[in-house]
Amino acid sequence: MKVADLVKQIEKKSSVLSVGLDPVLEKLPRKFQGQKSPLYDFSKDIVDVTHKYAIAFKINTAFFEAYGHRGWEQLENLAHYIKEKYPDILLIADAKRGDIAHTSKMYARAFFEQMPFDAITVNPYLGKDAIMPFLEYHEKWVIVLGLTSNPSAWDIQLIQEIDTRDYIFEKIFKYGAWWGDPDQIMFVAGATFAYKLQQIRHIVPNHFLLVPGVGAQGGSLEDVMVFGLTENYGLIINSSRSIIYASSGDDYAQAAEARAHQMQEEMAHQLEIFRKSKRSF
Repeated sequence: MKVADLVKQIEKKSSVLSVGLDPVLEKLPRKFQGQKSPLYDFSKDIVDVTHKYAIAFKINTAFFEAYGHRGWEQLENLAHYIKEKYPDILLIADAKRGDIAHTSKMYARAFFEQMPFDAITVNPYLGKDAIMPFLEYHEKWVIVLGLTSNPSAWDIQLIQEIDTRDYIFEKIFKYGAWWGDPDQIMFVAGATFAYKLQQIRHIVPNHFLLVPGVGAQGGSLEDVMVFGLTENYGLIINSSRSIIYASSGDDYAQAAEARAHQMQEEMAHQLEIFRKSKRSF
């Protein structure tokens, strides 16, 4: 999948929405308790009612891996289902892998060959070695963890160098931009740090950003879009819990669809404001 494909989806749907699939068995509606493949069945229902509003689905692999081989089987089945039925939608493995080159090569094989993911989140702590094996795959994306939305991001990501006064997260964006071009590399930039998107855009003006933290984590959709949009839109805004757990009752699918639709409408409004501002210059 190329940048042009993402842009086409954004313009077709007036949306930059990614629906995050993080199913916790205990939180699923009662009908799924005791089923053979509850994580798959629930996630499939969410996908089928939200696909018209989404440009991406982000599967957090930990929520499947936690259940051993049965969870892994459901993960594989879900990935194949999404790419077969909705091939134009970006499919992200939120796996946060990243290891020495030989090990990263095996991770890349797992997610890009055995499963049909278009992109994978990668932890850059080991540097370029952890990233390059994923970049060997044609039209696949590496999404580098840049600035995350968790409270203790401050512990490391916002440390400043004495000489340059660069934050650690700024160096990650700089190095990531050197490792791969905007057709290969995206970055994670948490919505709870929306005010830092201007800094980030100064470093990576053309790369797509995957932005978690809108919704249940309190990030502002409007702020993210005001500070993060670019000429090619450049944003994928993820929402997980506020969509998939919009209701715990039998109306879970309808509630998820309504919430996704609401977010898409808010995004469409911000996109129109953005387009008008471009036309005024």
